[in-house]
Amino acid sequence: MSDTDARYNVRDCTQKPDHASIDEVCERLVSRADNPRSNHQDAHFDVAMADVVDRYGEAAVREAVQFILAGDVSFRTAAADLDMRSIDGVRIGTTARWILGELNATTDSPV
Repeated sequence: MSDTDARYNVRDCTQKPDHASIDEVCERLVSRADNPRSNHQDAHFDVAMADVVDRYGEAAVREAVQFILAGDVSFRTAAADLDMRSIDGVRIGTTARWILGELNATTDSPV
């Protein structure tokens, strides 16, 4: 499935209360960007997001996550719409999708 065909199990789209919301995804993304985990296999996501949040600001990153997870916009298109580099859109989308999977996995519902 290409990123333009993606459908994400985010509460804002599914209306299922057991799915994570955009706000929950953004809060975790920004929190980890502010305090990157050390000695964790996925710490590179935190470091990448710290750089992206520093470069574009928290509001722009949140808007990109909204476009990607709830707006059905591809990673690169979200970046272009927000005057970001394409690679940063891919980083944001990949990290947001990873976090969404983490959050949804902590519930009893399948992702």
